[in-house]
Amino acid sequence: MASYEYIDYGSPDGAIFGRAATEKIGFYGTTPVAQQTISSAISTTAFISTTGNYGFTTSGEGLQVTQAVSTIAYALKQLGLVV
Repeated sequence: MASYEYIDYGSPDGAIFGRAATEKIGFYGTTPVAQQTISSAISTTAFISTTGNYGFTTSGEGLQVTQAVSTIAYALKQLGLVV
């Protein structure tokens, strides 16, 4: 039979890890890091455009999506959630 250790106490409202964005968190033995940020300049309209090449109105929108995905991948790696 497996034995698990819980890090919350079962509150019906859930659990929060890190009370502030500056508190550091790490998973799977990685060095803890503070919360990552993504530029507010990234446009959500780039994800829903239906005109132009590859579904983007401009090449700049495609670049924004590429930058957003790269930033997310970097943040996940820093947390230790992906390798």
